[in-house]
Amino acid sequence: MGEGAVMEKEEEIWNQKKQTLIEEVSEKLINGDLDVKIQAARDIRKLVRKSSVKTRSKFAAAGVIQPLVFMLFSPNLDARQASLLALLNLAARNERNKVRIVTCGAIPPLVELLKLQNSSLRELATAAILSLSAATPNKPTIVASGAAPLLVQILSSGSVQGRVDAVTALYNLSTDSENPSLVLDATAVSPLINLLKECKKYSKFAEKTTVLLEILSKTKEGRLAISSSEGGILTLVETVEDGSLASTEHAVGALLTLCQSCRDKYRELILKEGAIPGLLRLTVEGTPEAQERARTLLDLLRDSPPEKILASSVLERIVFDIATRVDGAEKAAETAKRLLQDMVQRSMELSMSRIQLRAGSCAPSDIPST
Repeated sequence: MGEGAVMEKEEEIWNQKKQTLIEEVSEKLINGDLDVKIQAARDIRKLVRKSSVKTRSKFAAAGVIQPLVFMLFSPNLDARQASLLALLNLAARNERNKVRIVTCGAIPPLVELLKLQNSSLRELATAAILSLSAATPNKPTIVASGAAPLLVQILSSGSVQGRVDAVTALYNLSTDSENPSLVLDATAVSPLINLLKECKKYSKFAEKTTVLLEILSKTKEGRLAISSSEGGILTLVETVEDGSLASTEHAVGALLTLCQSCRDKYRELILKEGAIPGLLRLTVEGTPEAQERARTLLDLLRDSPPEKILASSVLERIVFDIATRVDGAEKAAETAKRLLQDMVQRSMELSMSRIQLRAGSCAPSDIPST
C-alpha cells in the first residue's frame, strides 16, 4: 500500500473515531441527568474550540443545539455557563449554526442573562449576542428582544472586553436596521463618547463607535446629548484629527449633521473646539466621502465677523501647504488667503493651545498637591 493510501486510511479511521465521539457526547447531552449534561456541554466546547467548521456542523446535525439552549433556562449557574460556552464555540465561524441557535430560542434566555448581577455570565451573554448578531437573519429577532438597552448599560458598567463586545453588537444591529432608533437612543451617547475618549482614534473600535455616534447625531435627542456630554464635540474633533480613514469619515459626518440641523447653535460649539485645521487636512487626506463632508462643514463654519479674522504665521504655513496640494502652487497663495480670511480667531487660538498642551505643557493647577 502506497504512502498516500496509508494516509488516506489513517484519516478515515480518525474521522470514524471523531464521529463516534461526537455521537457519544451528544447522546449524554440529550439524555443524561443535569451533571452529565453539564460535563457533555464542557466536552463539546473543548472538542469544537480548535476544530473545523465541519465538526461544528456535525455536532449541530447530532442535535446538540436545542438541549444546549434549554440549559440556558436552568436555575443552575454552572449549567448556564457550560451551555453558553458550548454555544459560543459552535457559533464561531459557522453562519448556519448561528441561525440555528436563534431559531431554537436562545435570545430570550440570553437577554435574561444580561440582567444578572453575575458579571461573568452577563459578559458571556454579551459575547454570545455579539456572535449571533453577525448573522443577518438573526438581527430582527435580537432587536425585537429588547437586548439593545441592556447592551447600552454594559457600555458604562462592563469590563473592557464586555464594553468592546457591546459596542460591536450594537454596531452589528444598528447598521443593518431599517430604523436604528429601535436599537439606539440618546442614553448611548455619553458612554460612547467616554469610550471614544479612552481608545486609540485610529482603532477598529473607534470606527464602530463613531458609526454609532453618527447614527445618533441624526436625532434631535442624540444631537443634544452629544453637545451636552462633557467633551462630546471635542472628542469628535480629535477623532477628525487623529482617526483612521473610516473613523474620521464618521466623526466629521456627526459634526456635519449637528451643524446642518441648527447652524446658529452648533457652529460656534464646533469652532471653539478648534475644528478647522483637522477639517482642512481632511479635505486633502480623507476618503472621498470624508473630503466632501469636510468641505461642506467648512462652508457652514465660514462667514466670521471681520474682527475675529486671524492669520498667524503657524496657521498660514499649514493652510498654504494644504492649498498647494489642493490647487497647485500657482493658485496656492490666493486659496490660502481666502481660507485664512474665513477662519475664526478664537477657534484657531484654542486649537493651537490644545496642540501645545498635548505636546506636554502642564498648568500648575494640573499638578496634584502633596
